[in-house]
Amino acid sequence: MRKLKNSELNRLNVEEFKQSEKIPLIVVLDNIRSLNNIGSVFRTSDAFLIEKIYLCGITAQPPHKEIHKTALGATEAVDWAYAQNTEELVRQLKSEHVQILSIEQAENSTPLQSFSPVEDIKYAVIFGNEVKGVSQEVVNQSDHCIEIPQFGTKHSLNIAVSCGIVLWDIFSKMKLK
Repeated sequence: MRKLKNSELNRLNVEEFKQSEKIPLIVVLDNIRSLNNIGSVFRTSDAFLIEKIYLCGITAQPPHKEIHKTALGATEAVDWAYAQNTEELVRQLKSEHVQILSIEQAENSTPLQSFSPVEDIKYAVIFGNEVKGVSQEVVNQSDHCIEIPQFGTKHSLNIAVSCGIVLWDIFSKMKLK
C-alpha cells in the first residue's frame, strides 16, 4: 500500500463544492464555547456535503484564527449563518418543514443506529454546549432526540467527535444506500 498524495484525492475546489448537490442536512451549534470544536464541525460538514451550518448564541463566527486552525479553509466552502437565539431558529426551521433532531441523551431518545432518515425530508441536527448540552427549550421543540450509545465511564463525547459520528452515520444512510 502507498499513501495517496493530496493531488491524487480528486477533491472539489471551493467553487465546485458550492455548486455541488448537498445532502438535505443542516447543522445547528447551540452555544458552543470552543473555537476548535467549531472549526472541526466546519471541516466535518465539508467532508459530508452538509447544506448549511447555523452558529447560535455564544458560538463564535469566522473569520477567527482559532476556528481556522481546525477548519483548514472549510469556512470558505460550507454555507453558514449566525442566529442569536437557537429557539427562534428552530421555530423558523420547523415552519420550513425541517425535522429537528437534537443530539442529546433524553427520555425516549432514539439510538443513532436505529434512526432512519426519510427520503425527501430535510433535517437539522442540533449539537449543544460542551457542558450543558442542547438546551431543554430546544429539546422540547425537537421532533426527535438522537442518542449516540456509549458503553464506558464517561457521560458524553466531545461535540466535534459527536458531530463526526452523527454526520457520517446520516450521510451514509442518505447517500450510500
